[in-house]
Amino acid sequence: MFKNLIVYRIASEWQCDLTQLEEALARTPFLECGATQERSTGWVPPRGDAHGLLAESLAGQWILRFMAEAKVVPGSVVARRVKEKAERIEKETGRKPGKKESRELKDEALLDLLPMAFTKQGSMWVWIDQAARTLVLDTGSQARADEVVTLLTEALPGFALALVHTHTSPQAAMAHWLASQEPPAGFSVDRECELKAADEAKAVVRYARHPLDIEEVQAHIAAGKLPTKLALTWDERVSFMLTEGLQIKKLAFLDTVFEDKAADDGGFDTDVAIATGELARLLPDLLEALGGEAQPGVAAPASMPAVAPVPASVSGSVTGPAAAPVDTDPDNAPF
Repeated sequence: MFKNLIVYRIASEWQCDLTQLEEALARTPFLECGATQERSTGWVPPRGDAHGLLAESLAGQWILRFMAEAKVVPGSVVARRVKEKAERIEKETGRKPGKKESRELKDEALLDLLPMAFTKQGSMWVWIDQAARTLVLDTGSQARADEVVTLLTEALPGFALALVHTHTSPQAAMAHWLASQEPPAGFSVDRECELKAADEAKAVVRYARHPLDIEEVQAHIAAGKLPTKLALTWDERVSFMLTEGLQIKKLAFLDTVFEDKAADDGGFDTDVAIATGELARLLPDLLEALGGEAQPGVAAPASMPAVAPVPASVSGSVTGPAAAPVDTDPDNAPF
């Protein structure tokens, strides 16, 4: 059900019941793109039933589903249509279109092509845990997360959010775990990571399906390379990739999670129960492994165990992430 996670803390002042949430979501249902509409977003029933509820509640966990549709018009096709229009104008008037007119021609070309364009759709699971005061989005793209957050904050009065912060940055913690070869309690380090140099060279070393408890990895960290991704397993139940921006990617539930499930168990209710049940335990353990949750700029409490030495570039007072990670390719980022 969930493959990637971005986690937000919901302000304690926000109060809402399921009926109010349903009414708010119903104001922005998903509708397919019109003939000349480039993109459309909105809410669809999580169960997939036509005209079903837009907000489902199972064991106190609220599940929503965000849908987006976009028309796909290759830039090369638009450019060719603009060129044809410009050549026609030059032939008829004897002049070449200026910059402003060229921009208008591009808009015209796009409108001409949109009715013939293919569409692509993507959906995102949205989980609201009222007891834990968290909003969890099933996406690896901060741009897509921002889109959903904006939609929710506009629809729900008082719905204020902040990205979860920890006293120890994920990068500093991951560097310590690899350098000391001592993962936090309840976690094990798997066979994949990415290390990046902090200098101008930005050299990158990637390990895939490779043991990480080797001197070579420790040498890279001692030389100043810092982990940007690290594969972990929690409690032999859930495997995932932790990123420097405190995102969880490549989430997978292991066989031990399903040992007590009957062979014929399945469907929406079971998927939600498994996903939310496991993640509601994993997330607090992960935050604890990162020194506990903190507000941006708040120092770690004196009673918190010290983190073992890491490279100088990550030493000192660290909280993170202080801001949303930057998307390198937001338009093509998957949900």
